[in-house]
Order: sequence, then C-alpha cells, then structure tokens
Amino acid sequence: MASLKDVKLKIGGVKKTKQITKAMNMVASAKLRGAQQRIERFRPYAQKFFDMLSNLGGQSEETAHPFLAVRDEVKTVGIVLATSDRGLCGSFNVNIITAALKIAREKTKEGKAVKFYCVGKKARDAVRKLGYEIPLAIIGQMNSFDFQLAVSVGQRVMDDFLSGQLDEVLMVYGEFISLAKQVPVSLPVLPIAADHRDEHAEGAAKNYIYEPAVEGLLAELLPRFVKVQIYRGLLDTSASEHAARMMAMDNATKNCDDMTAALTLLYNKTRQAAITKDLMDIVGGVEALKG
Repeated sequence: MASLKDVKLKIGGVKKTKQITKAMNMVASAKLRGAQQRIERFRPYAQKFFDMLSNLGGQSEETAHPFLAVRDEVKTVGIVLATSDRGLCGSFNVNIITAALKIAREKTKEGKAVKFYCVGKKARDAVRKLGYEIPLAIIGQMNSFDFQLAVSVGQRVMDDFLSGQLDEVLMVYGEFISLAKQVPVSLPVLPIAADHRDEHAEGAAKNYIYEPAVEGLLAELLPRFVKVQIYRGLLDTSASEHAARMMAMDNATKNCDDMTAALTLLYNKTRQAAITKDLMDIVGGVEALKG
C-alpha cells in the first residue's frame, strides 16, 4: 500500500492540475464567444454570396472563366487542411486530419497526386509525417486571424490552379454546429462546377439583370468567392477548436474531482491502517511487559 506521503503528494498534484484545466476551460469559453459571433455573422454573407454567384454562374458557360471549367483529366488534387495550432481539444484535430487523409488515400488509389495546403500546426505535423507534398504551411495564426489569412491561402491555391499545378481543390475543416458537436467537412473549392452550383443554389429560379456583363462580374467575383469559402472554413475551425477545448477541459476538471475523491479515500484507508498497526504494536508491547 502507498505511504501517506505519496498519496498526499498525488492529491496535491491532482488539485493543481484541476486549477490548470479549470483556467483553460474559462479561457476557451471566453474565446468561443468571440469566435461563435464571428462565424454566425459571416455565414449569412457567405450563403448570400454563394446564392448570387450560383445564379450568375448558371447564366454563363464554363469558358467564361477558368474557375468554372472542369478539367478533362484530373491529375493533381490540392487539399486545404485547416486545424488548430495547439492541442488539448480532445479528438477535434484527429477527426479533421483523419477525414482529409481518407480523401487523400482515395485520390491516390485513383492515380492522382495529392498536395496539402496546411493551415495550423497540427495539420502540418500530421501530413509531414506521411510524406505528402506541402506547398504551403501556415502555423501560429489560428489563434488570431482576419480575412487576410484567407486571402493568402486562396491566392496561392488559385495561382497553382491557373498554372496547371492543380486540377481540383478541396478544403477540409471542422464545421461548428454546437458546443457539443463539431463535424469534419469536405468542401469543393475549385473548379466551381455547374452541377455543384445548381445543386446548392437557393435562388436558382430567380432571374437577375447584371450590369456590367456576366463575364466581367465573374472575373471580379469568382476569386473573392474562393477566398470567402476559405475564410468561412477557417472561422468554423476556430469556433470548433475553442468549443472542443472547452468540453475537453470541462471533462478533465470532472476527472480531477473523481481522482481527488478516490485518492482521499485511499489516504483515509492508509492512515487508518497505519493507526491500527501502531495500536497493535502498543497493545503487543503492553502484553509483553505484563508477561
């Protein structure tokens, strides 16, 4: 049986760990409120942008812009993978990375090359271990970022698509649904195919008159649309990260309480056993003196 000192040290260590997990839970909760407000404000804009562009793209041919043209043969696929920079958020990062790697393996089996554009330290570290090519890796910015981050990632992806280095682009990120639910999502980014546009367009039945011509608008709006889609994925990932960390730290705090209770019980049993042993020694000594 462990000594009283050892059990007491363990209880002290668990209590200190509880203080850390409780503090991290409060920090994640505060950050979650800001991140949740950002994604809730941005989603209506992104959805309306998508509806308008769907209607606009439905009136034009694939030749109107390179981003609308589906390649005859897809040889290289780019995956924009968004995760957090830090851990301690349960299985959040693992789920996103697993979903991305599943897609990568499927594409590889089809004879296609896969490149990863990583945003977040966890994404870069996981992909680098498996030997995939990483043309772009951005770390240390997921804790605090703005639209410029999406511009940097989107511009690099669009440049590689236009130059022929990529034939298809997907984005894998964690969609924030609620405090207890964050789901890995795969979003097609490029090309913006006609069937994909029609499938998701809410205002496809409406007819709009555009000024200037559709081709001129597409040249301006499609690059921004790609950046908006990436920014939405980054915002979702940020909110999901804080929610996952908040839940993980809450569970860790509860586990600390359970461990403290179990160790306290062990401490009391150990102390009682020590007292009983001392009493037996005293009684034995008294009986020996009487004899």
